[in-house]
Amino acid sequence: MPITNTAIADYEFLAELYEDDYFPNHVVDKGKAVLVRLCERLEADRPADLDALYALTQAATEEFNALETEFEAAGSEIETVAREEICGDVYNIAAAYGFADADHEKLTHTRNW
Repeated sequence: MPITNTAIADYEFLAELYEDDYFPNHVVDKGKAVLVRLCERLEADRPADLDALYALTQAATEEFNALETEFEAAGSEIETVAREEICGDVYNIAAAYGFADADHEKLTHTRNW
């Protein structure tokens, strides 16, 4: 399902990672897919409150946790640049869907990177 939120429809997910050769595009593509699915979930069933939002964003974070081994297998890792880019994109998604007051840390609280 295409993203319909005009604030996020043309957003370049994980842009900084695509620009850096350290991060393999085929794995970054999987991370981008995680963020697109998060947007689709938010559009399909808008969370009633921040706790419901955090449940969705933390589920997406768990998907990124699972990608860490793929990054490592490709000679990369989710390190400072990647962490900041992922967390920033998750926050931008939350804000675009009306949750600008979301706590940055709680959005990706379940991360292990």
